[in-house]
Amino acid sequence: MAGPQQNALFPSDDPLDAAAIADARGAAAPMPPPRRIAQVAPAPFRAEHQALALRLSPHIHLGSSSWSYPGWDGLVWEGEYSERSLSRHGLSAYARHPLLRGVGIDRSFYRPLTATEYAAHAAQVPEDFRFVVKCPALVTDALARDDDGRRASANPHFLDPDLAWDAFVQPALEGLGARIGALVFEISPLPPVLKADMPGLLQRLDRLLHAQPPLPPTAPEGVLAVEVRDPDWFMPEFARVLKANGARYCLGLHPRLPPIDAQLPLLRALWPGALVGRWTLHRRHGPRGYERAEQLYQPYRQMRDPDPDTRQALARVIRATAAAGWPVHVTISNKAEGSAPLSVFALAEAVADPTKAV
Repeated sequence: MAGPQQNALFPSDDPLDAAAIADARGAAAPMPPPRRIAQVAPAPFRAEHQALALRLSPHIHLGSSSWSYPGWDGLVWEGEYSERSLSRHGLSAYARHPLLRGVGIDRSFYRPLTATEYAAHAAQVPEDFRFVVKCPALVTDALARDDDGRRASANPHFLDPDLAWDAFVQPALEGLGARIGALVFEISPLPPVLKADMPGLLQRLDRLLHAQPPLPPTAPEGVLAVEVRDPDWFMPEFARVLKANGARYCLGLHPRLPPIDAQLPLLRALWPGALVGRWTLHRRHGPRGYERAEQLYQPYRQMRDPDPDTRQALARVIRATAAAGWPVHVTISNKAEGSAPLSVFALAEAVADPTKAV
């Protein structure tokens, strides 16, 4: 296989409990009619996208970092739908597009999801579709947050191995199964006191990764991956910890980190293996530019800030990884270039045709 190449919008969708309803209304009360599931119609995809999909290796899974965006009307869905409706029922329409072979589940960062919630997502996609899932912040953020989302105090659960299994790895395995592409531990920006003791942090990360069981055979292609937000992690010891535990480095395309070319030595140190990448924010906005990007790019229908240099560099890594027979799981945010679907389509074109500037 290897070669030398290199949530409020998400209430539970569980069916209504008929027995509980009857008990509440009286045994003789008539049963309510079954709820109708809203259908989201997929947008007709272009013939050239179908042809392009056939040219891509089946190892390559590209997609967006989430999916519930009404502004994607005409790109992913046909018609106008609320964000709430898309969050519940849009994934099946999203997965109909031939170039959207994967997706991120980012909302798991804000609260742990249950196996039932994961299973509801898995049921909406085909067998060869893959998910890139973020670990809850209660494990990967060194600082706990208050009710307004502000980082307030030291998090006693930071990099806790048992909590990582209970709140993340186990329910994801149970609910998503073989559709797992990567389970990502995104370690949030560190406070200075922790960055002053990187050896201690590496020991804690080693314990966390070592405590997780292998994802196969439940998820045959699934990998654990670590994404960081501080370049302080970029040291040989970090690569050794990942490699010793069979984990991957998640290529982080974010202004807090150096450009992609400066991160490639870390990928080379971990070669061979799957590629996991998340392109989350255009560099022009700086490390805290999410709100600015959101204001500029909504409703995410146009590629407002093309970044061909990053795209071509990423395409080269994708081609090499897939050519060696390893899975590729790359997700892109709307805030990378303005529209995640358009970024995916352009990246797919760059992967399939390296001679064409996109």
